[in-house]
Amino acid sequence: MSTSRTVICLLRNDLRLHDNEVFHWAQRNAEHIVPLYCFDPGHYLGTANYNLPRTGPFRLRFLLDSIQDLRTSLIQRGSTLVVRRGRPQEVVGDLIKQLGSVSAVAFHEEVVPEDQQVERGVRDICSQMKVKVHTCWGSTLYHRDDLPFNHLSRLPDVYTQFRKAVETQGRVRPVLPTLDQLKPLPPGSGLDEGLIPSPEDLEQTDTVRDPRSAFPCSGGETQALARLQHYFWDTDAVATYKETRNGLIGLDYSTKFSPWLAIGCISPRYIYQQIKKYESERTANQSTYWVVFELLWRDYFKFVGAKYGDRLFDIKGLQDKSIPWKKDMNLFNAWKEGRTGVPFVDANMRELALTGFMSNRGRQNVASFLTKDLGLDWRMGAEWFHYLLVDHDVSSNYGNWLYSAGIGNDPRENRKFNMIKQGLDYDNNGDYVRHWIPELKGIRGGEVHAPWTLSSASLSHAQVSLNDTYPSPIVMAPEWSRHTNKKPTGAGPSARGKTGPSHTPKQHKDRGIDFYFSKSKNF
Repeated sequence: MSTSRTVICLLRNDLRLHDNEVFHWAQRNAEHIVPLYCFDPGHYLGTANYNLPRTGPFRLRFLLDSIQDLRTSLIQRGSTLVVRRGRPQEVVGDLIKQLGSVSAVAFHEEVVPEDQQVERGVRDICSQMKVKVHTCWGSTLYHRDDLPFNHLSRLPDVYTQFRKAVETQGRVRPVLPTLDQLKPLPPGSGLDEGLIPSPEDLEQTDTVRDPRSAFPCSGGETQALARLQHYFWDTDAVATYKETRNGLIGLDYSTKFSPWLAIGCISPRYIYQQIKKYESERTANQSTYWVVFELLWRDYFKFVGAKYGDRLFDIKGLQDKSIPWKKDMNLFNAWKEGRTGVPFVDANMRELALTGFMSNRGRQNVASFLTKDLGLDWRMGAEWFHYLLVDHDVSSNYGNWLYSAGIGNDPRENRKFNMIKQGLDYDNNGDYVRHWIPELKGIRGGEVHAPWTLSSASLSHAQVSLNDTYPSPIVMAPEWSRHTNKKPTGAGPSARGKTGPSHTPKQHKDRGIDFYFSKSKNF
């Protein structure tokens, strides 16, 4: 290709300079580079089945922070980020006409059908205008072309089989370095970099940060790299990750990388590289391995999405299983608003609504409750998460909801979580519940997980009035009674409000199986 031409780098979920193949390719093949981000109006429409907002306030604020951070970094390297509002294929077409010297459009490929539709649109526009398209793959730890399967159709339907195959037969490609300088925008083109819109410009609301949030962080590559530095090198928290990752309160019980991973502010290969460096220089143990284990879950759901496409959103799931799901909006509203009368569920749902974040442990439980206890259409829960999660990733979110609903990649039949046992195992003194449900703060210890079992005198003393200040359960599961009359282990003065690893409960030996919940899980 002539080096006197211009390359448009269409950025989507790759908002970083480190380990970004699109920028490296453009730097080698063009004299001028136009980094471009489009605010696609399709991202702000309603969800497919229940018309919930597609992008909530927490994720939008995080995205806007990330766009600003990337623009600042590009300006420091002699470039800038061009921002436009509109469908990417139309914006790209307009820029090709305006610049007149565009030789190629480069972008990272995605797996979600809607994103692939955008890619087809860009390809069509470029074909009509005789402009080359160059694509890269950069969203996963293991490159798509390096998987030990002849074709994605051969991808195993069980995670463990996938993990063992890539660990023994695959390789992680090296991290691409951050460019010190980027080729400039074409001179004399009159190209306006464009304003970064506000939430109000996009007809969205802005956020108010809740001081209780377990994720009080801002978007952007700068913040992502600082988070890794803190979690790995400054605090050594990564060395106890496997023991603390089921925590519920505070920032450092898990890596919290998932929001940055979701929009590509940090590369999974960079995290892997830093893990290997940490293992070489400090310690290698089950915790450091477990970070990679979770990155592999994230990879797996990306490749499951690539394999199954639109079936990821089908009510029958990947197993084509017909289940008579209910669509009771009263039950759904109680679930999403955190007023089911089951405190462990309600605390998690309120945390999500007020912060855009929820722990991996919480996600497993509220998903099980919606699908197995309430029997509601799993897509109601998936679309609510789609709306609110700051770290929403389509493949991980929908893949995990299918898993929880028993129609996805779960090799076990009829997996169900016991809400009371889970609460006692992971919030044994009830601190997390009281953290998010202040109307129950008068109930001490683990008894807060089942207030309906308390005597009238106990409730009165705690200033709780069932069905008045706090609801009675909207459903009761028979297995709960096995745990409502037992004293929780570890009851007594609690230090769970502290974030240090020694104050977070260890894995419970009989806790029930873990499963990955979106990059957001423990990430």
